[in-house]
Amino acid sequence: MKRRDFIHLAGLGIGASVLPVPLMGNHIPAEALLEVPIDPVKKKMLADVALNTAKSIGASYADVRIGRYLNQYVFTREDKVQNIVNTESFGVGVRVISKGTWGFASTHDVTPDGIKRATEEAVAIAKANAKIQKEPVQLVPVQPYGEVSWKTPIEKNTMAVPVSEKADLLLAANAAAMENGANFVNSALFMVNEQKYFASTEGSYIDQDVHRIWPTFNVTCIDRAKGKFKSRQALSAPMGMGYEYMDGRKEGKLDGPGGLTHYGKYYDIVEDATAAAKQAKEMLTAKSVDAGKYDLVLDPNHLGLTIHESVGHPLELDRVLGYEANYAGTSFATIDKWESKSFNYGNKLVNLFADKTQVGSLGAVGYDDEGVKCKKWDLVKEGILVNYQAIRDQAHILGERESHGCCYSQSWSDVQFQRMPNVSLAPGNETYSAKDMIKDVEKGIYIIGRGSYSIDQQRYNFQFGGTLFYEIKDGEIKGMLNDVAYQSNTQEFWNSCAKICDESDYRLFGSFFDGKGQPSQISAVSHGSSTTRFNGVNVINTGRNI
Repeated sequence: MKRRDFIHLAGLGIGASVLPVPLMGNHIPAEALLEVPIDPVKKKMLADVALNTAKSIGASYADVRIGRYLNQYVFTREDKVQNIVNTESFGVGVRVISKGTWGFASTHDVTPDGIKRATEEAVAIAKANAKIQKEPVQLVPVQPYGEVSWKTPIEKNTMAVPVSEKADLLLAANAAAMENGANFVNSALFMVNEQKYFASTEGSYIDQDVHRIWPTFNVTCIDRAKGKFKSRQALSAPMGMGYEYMDGRKEGKLDGPGGLTHYGKYYDIVEDATAAAKQAKEMLTAKSVDAGKYDLVLDPNHLGLTIHESVGHPLELDRVLGYEANYAGTSFATIDKWESKSFNYGNKLVNLFADKTQVGSLGAVGYDDEGVKCKKWDLVKEGILVNYQAIRDQAHILGERESHGCCYSQSWSDVQFQRMPNVSLAPGNETYSAKDMIKDVEKGIYIIGRGSYSIDQQRYNFQFGGTLFYEIKDGEIKGMLNDVAYQSNTQEFWNSCAKICDESDYRLFGSFFDGKGQPSQISAVSHGSSTTRFNGVNVINTGRNI
């Protein structure tokens, strides 16, 4: 999926019909989502069937993933529940190296015989592929971890919360929007539980229980006399949390500039929907922006998408090497730029890092899908490109002795490959708030929330819109603007970074359905930042540039 999640899942209006097929699985009753997973002892026994079979027929390496993927989606519109979807996908994927070449096969027959047949098929595929393989696969070492487990640190399992309670909450948000002037509103709640077991011939048996949640909505207000309408989507961030995210606790909330509420660790969907209706009405009469150079104050809920496209994707090593050229482009950040050890990605304020361990993030797991313990590492240090994102069969290209731990597969039936980890901008070191930042701007625009965007195939030249835009003049917010988008290129943009708020303002943005690869797979990833200012950025008027 993409095109900004298919225009925010087609306005959420057509429910599950737009969802990627791998997320669907088999439809099951809601209570089946709480069935007890297979015991790790049995998983180990089944995994050993694959590992022993692979070694006995000539594989030099093998790993097996036993996966149970659970999804629940609730869709509503105004005062009605549109759809409730409960799915389960269960099966086994086996990946091997034979004669220096990868082979992969999968099966939904989770029995010793079914796994044995899939393993034999994977080895046969590897041997067939070896006839055209030019260089043997090189895996950097990984520590064998024995039998270990990891679980998303949740307080409330989303699957255990009654569907009626979830639907009632969405309908309450819809009602709040309608009571405050919305003409139309639809909302949705996406919940995912990945129960994943990994084992390899190198001695790891890893059991993981991963949870993610994404509440969202879209509110529309109409001026019938003028034939105009404006929409405002939710300012929630999808998170690697349980249902506690929906508690609306005040902890983690920030009172932003202009009286705007920002959501930190917890989210209040009713409060956000109320504000959305009022802001959508305000957009109908807001003035159109004058094109020109502005200092941009970017909220983390907006900046996360810019980080995703201008940093996360161009620093994927497989993209840099050209493996993604046919589907999603290449990267301007080529190997020679990294080898120079002096390539200026941004100015000295800019420190960008990858981290698969950030608590609450979408990408947080204990171990990746080839059994590597996850970690944090630098991508851009004080403005200089210092690293990429690489997995076991890529790390040797960078002269590194271990994988970065960012290998992922969307399901048991798809082969794992390099996927973007959480990529974030480090906060500033000085005590400095978003309100302080506004006071320091003479002519600027404050941008909140994601919007439409465009970026070239090398992830260099781009244009980004947003959800809410506010004019800043002489240190104060003067009112709302319409038709705002900014244009720049990746280097110019990150070199225009002028100030970053401190850690107290640090928040996560997320992408729940990030697409990559052929055949395409989706993954979920977060991007953290504090409110950040970029000086002298070119702003266009999208209403006058159609």
